[in-house]
Amino acid sequence: MIAWRSGRWRELARYPSAIAGVAIILVLVGVALAAPLLVPYGEALERWRGGERWQHHPVNAAPVWVDRLRGGRAPTTRVIASRDVEAQVHPFPGGRRLTLPLTFDYAFDDFPSELNLFLAAEGHARPPFVRLLWQTPDGREIPLGGHRLGERERISISQDRALAQRLGGLAPHIGLFSAEKAEGEAGVPSLQTGRYGLVLEAVLFDAEAPLEAELVVYGRVHGIAGTDHQRRALSLALLWGTPVALAFGLIAAVGTTLTTLVIAAVGVWYRGWVDAVIQRLTEVNMILPVLPILVMVGTLYSTSIWLMLGVVVLLGIFSAGIKTYRAMLLPIREAPYIEAARAYGASNLRIVMRYMLPRILPVLVPSFVTLIPTFVFLEASLAVLGLGDPELPTWGKVLNDAQSQSALYNGYVYWVVSPALLLMLTGLGFAMLGFALDRVFNPRLRSL
Repeated sequence: MIAWRSGRWRELARYPSAIAGVAIILVLVGVALAAPLLVPYGEALERWRGGERWQHHPVNAAPVWVDRLRGGRAPTTRVIASRDVEAQVHPFPGGRRLTLPLTFDYAFDDFPSELNLFLAAEGHARPPFVRLLWQTPDGREIPLGGHRLGERERISISQDRALAQRLGGLAPHIGLFSAEKAEGEAGVPSLQTGRYGLVLEAVLFDAEAPLEAELVVYGRVHGIAGTDHQRRALSLALLWGTPVALAFGLIAAVGTTLTTLVIAAVGVWYRGWVDAVIQRLTEVNMILPVLPILVMVGTLYSTSIWLMLGVVVLLGIFSAGIKTYRAMLLPIREAPYIEAARAYGASNLRIVMRYMLPRILPVLVPSFVTLIPTFVFLEASLAVLGLGDPELPTWGKVLNDAQSQSALYNGYVYWVVSPALLLMLTGLGFAMLGFALDRVFNPRLRSL
């Protein structure tokens, strides 16, 4: 047996397509195993739902490496926190005055995409008051107004319409980073690089309660996969989509293949009405449309990925494979060694499981391997149609969001290409290995 296996592996290694397919599959399996180690399952679900975890990410930002390959220096996101600067404190009876200089260097080739200020003032008996002052590299000071704070505040500087009017109609994240124009000068604003600062002058009516501030200067590129319209890092969905896709494809392929094979063998062995019932059920099931049934289940009941997986396995039990397996098992039933097994008293279950099924298992290995990406594509197709599990970050869910937000129309090509490329690689890897296995295990193809 060991020699047979080593001989088959040596024969398989003769095909470059098999080596390439195994390499792709090993990479995907490695990513799938690393996903729960890098981001645990519960944390992945929580992060994918959004919330405060993504508030420091830009909206619809392209991957960093795409810009760098083009030789550009598009801005990345900068977070300037009050805990990293030295505050100036001036106490007065009943409170204190606090000055926080949030300064940073800006040396990119483009304007930022957004400006937000996040403030946390918890434990204050009376709401503190803060006044904002913007400082530019050329020495200008632009007042940004005052605000009375709650426990947690988000000041969207980019959405300040009054500020935009004072900046000549420019969006604040453009006007605040533009060089000063001469009187009467018009045209496209020019970016001014250098050291910028946002000075917070806060009046706190408490001697001990803290004030925390974070200035977020959002970039136009982010991470290795970019972000979507909800500021979520697409790398999370691409990472966790790998184990979800492989698990769905593998479980569905194993479930449908093994159950179909066992049912076909039972029908061949018992013949009569057992075989007739199995064949009629198979013929009825063959005309049932799988995808519309899954769409109906997802629409009327639930889009849980595990429910969909169960329905896929149930619909795949009495598939057309039963007729193929039946044709392969009929000659085996009449083989001399089967008669010998019956003569020494082997049970029906033993004959089916130990003497009939192992004879055709090697021939089924190639079809089993190529069946896995079929179910991977099925899961992605359901997600693209809006019937994917809403809680799971998957490749199909990314494509569905890209479609709903018209990603290609708006130029967010990365949003579509990344998951589509992973789906193509998955299909290519299993297909290349499956075709090579077919040549190894199918005697009629070995000479081709």
